Parts: sequence; structure tokens; C-alpha cells
Amino acid sequence: MIPIKPIGMPGQAKSQAADKPSAAAQAALAYLQPGALSLSALPPLSLYIHFPWCVKKCPYCDFNSHEAKGGFPEEEYLAALRLDLEASLPLIWGRKIYTIFIGGGTPSLMSAAGLDRLMSDVRSLLPLDGAAEITMEANPGTFEVEKFKSYRNSGINRLSIGIQSFNGRHLQALGRIHDDGEARRAVEIAHATFDNFNLDLMYALPSQTLEEAQQDVATAIGFAPPHLSLYHLTLEPNTYFAKYPPVVPDDDASAEMQDMISAHTSAAGYGHYEVSAYAQAGRQARHNLNYWQFGDYLGIGAGAHSKLSFPHRVIRQMRYKQPKAYLEHSRLGNVVQEETEIGRDDLGFEFMLNALRLNNGFEVNLFSERTGLALNTIEKSLNQAEAKGLLYRDHKIIRPTELGRRFLNDLQQVFLLD
Repeated sequence: MIPIKPIGMPGQAKSQAADKPSAAAQAALAYLQPGALSLSALPPLSLYIHFPWCVKKCPYCDFNSHEAKGGFPEEEYLAALRLDLEASLPLIWGRKIYTIFIGGGTPSLMSAAGLDRLMSDVRSLLPLDGAAEITMEANPGTFEVEKFKSYRNSGINRLSIGIQSFNGRHLQALGRIHDDGEARRAVEIAHATFDNFNLDLMYALPSQTLEEAQQDVATAIGFAPPHLSLYHLTLEPNTYFAKYPPVVPDDDASAEMQDMISAHTSAAGYGHYEVSAYAQAGRQARHNLNYWQFGDYLGIGAGAHSKLSFPHRVIRQMRYKQPKAYLEHSRLGNVVQEETEIGRDDLGFEFMLNALRLNNGFEVNLFSERTGLALNTIEKSLNQAEAKGLLYRDHKIIRPTELGRRFLNDLQQVFLLD
């Protein structure tokens, strides 16, 4: 990574609001200067909005989430989000937003009025595509019929519901704030209120049997959701589960669960299009597809990440993670804590790290479109992966083989060496 001077250095605090636009504009002008890359076109642009608070931190969660003890400063945070977005506009000037994802934390803790204010701010500042996919994460323990109707009226057209399991014992083991009855009720409300929604489930849970995992999948499919995300529980560093590991199914049992999931989702008409994603025809998660196809995204909010392309470079940003620090720096006009330009040597790996998650892979010309590099810069790794039986390619497409999908980490590591 090549360090770049962050937007709004600490010494600029006195400039306050008057200097924020000029600082971002100066950065944008700098990014438009000649550089090492030559992108033929800019990729689609998405917006990610992070809401950092939740009712209770789950023991497996390594996301930037913080327990809302005694409430959270909704009005102050919404004001900070608007300032964040305003300051970022010169970096994305004239570009249309195709998808929005409001994640967390638990965004469904927001009031109906707060969400409406947020969406109004976004619409007033950004040109949205007429068919923009606008997703919000929701916790079953926060579902209220009228509030979710208001969310829909404010412009949310897709929900992603963190069910995790329909089994009360497993929900308790995962530290979830909802029970199995609330999980079912949440799906019923989503069905009645939204045309498009996703159910998040996890498998290989503490002491979970194959039969229990199968029951969860069958229950989820029974609701006929347009989209399913089925994640293998991982014990992430710096979590409660990492410090006090529960007994989880071994690798063989987990593999049986994965095979069961593939069989049941396929039989129900769901296409398995990404490592953990299953969708009815035409219902793939467009926001996530943009990530996996190495598209651009502006991230606003505490700890949010951005990837933004310019004709001759690609940059990444990260906002301050702690909500308190984010709010303080918002008032000073410098919420970006880290900013880097992705080096040529890293671009190929970063593209492949994402694109190889897609079962159907990617069209050959997409690599150069998104990285500004010729495909032959990763030729050695392509040949190596193909020789190992992990990758298929022809003159039109590059995709992981069945073996490559099963051993995805090994396939991705091949490109780390290039």
C-alpha cells in the first residue's frame, strides 16, 4: 500500500465546515493526476452506511458494533453522517449510486423518523439510479410492524434479517436477543411489508447436529425468501468465542452440513452464486455483487470502509471506528482516519480475492476494466491455479472449479504470490 495524506489533517481542525469541501476537492484533483494505472471506465458505485450500535454484542461478532447502553445519540449521528457525505462529494462527483446498504450494528434500532431523515439526506445529496437496491439490516428482536412500514415508505426496498437460527437453544448459545418465535414473526412481517428480503442463517453452531442444521434450512426455505445467506460459524479473533471457544462440529460434520445446504437449496430452486449466497432467479444481492466484482463503494459512518477508483489510481479509506471518536472528528471535519492508494502489485490479488468468491467467476475483460492492469500480469498464477485443477478459464470467462470452490482459500493464496 502507498500511504496518502489523509483528507483533513489534525492541524486543519480550525478550518471547520468552510474548509471541508475545499480539502476534499483538492484531494479529488490530486487523484485525477496521471498515475501508474489507466482505467478505461469507472466501475459502478455503491453507498454503504454504518450504524454502529446494537442492543447486545454477540459472542461471535467481530464487526464494529457497540452496545447501546442507555441509548444512542441518533440526532447527532445522523448529522455526522450528512457532514461525512457532504465532505465526500468531490471524490464521487457526477457518479450515480446503484445500491445502498445500511449495516451495523443494528440499524433497525433507528427510529422511523431517523431513517426517513437519513434517506432524505442521501437523496438530496446524491443522484440515485431509478432502480437502486436499498437494503437495511434488521434484527428480529427489533421488529415492529408500523416502524417497518415506515422504513418501506422512506425508501428501503430490501431487508436483510439476521435470523441465524430458528432453534431457541442455538439462538441462546449465539447470544441473540430474539427467540425462535420472534424469528418466525420477523420473517412474516418482512413477507407482508417487503417484496425483497434476505435471511441470514449460520451453521456449524455449538453442539449443532446435521438434523438441526437441516431443520433450520428447511424452515427458512419454507418461508420462500428471495435470498438466503448461509454462513459457517467462524471463531474470529478478539471475540468472546475466540477467548472461550465453544464445542463446534468438526470439519467432516461441517462438510456434511454444507453438502446438505447445497442439495436443499438447489432442490428449492435457489441458485448458489457465491460462497455463502443463494438466490431465486433475478434476486441476487446487487450490492454484494458490486463488492465481489471489484466495484466502487463509498462508506460513511463509524469505521466504514471505502474503495474509490479514479482514471489512474484506486484508493481505500477507513473512518474512525469508535462512535465517540467519529462524532468528534465529524465536528472537526476529518472523519477519515486512514487513506491509502492500492499499489499495482496488490491490485491483481485484491480483484481475485473478491471475484473468485463467485461460482460463475467473471468475464476476462473485467479484470483490466477494474484494475487498469493487463491480464498477463497474473498469468503465472492463473497457470498455476489451472494446473492444480482449482481454476477454469477460456477466452471469455475465468471461474473456480468445483475443487476450487471447496478449497477457495488455497485458490486465493495462489494469487497472493504474483
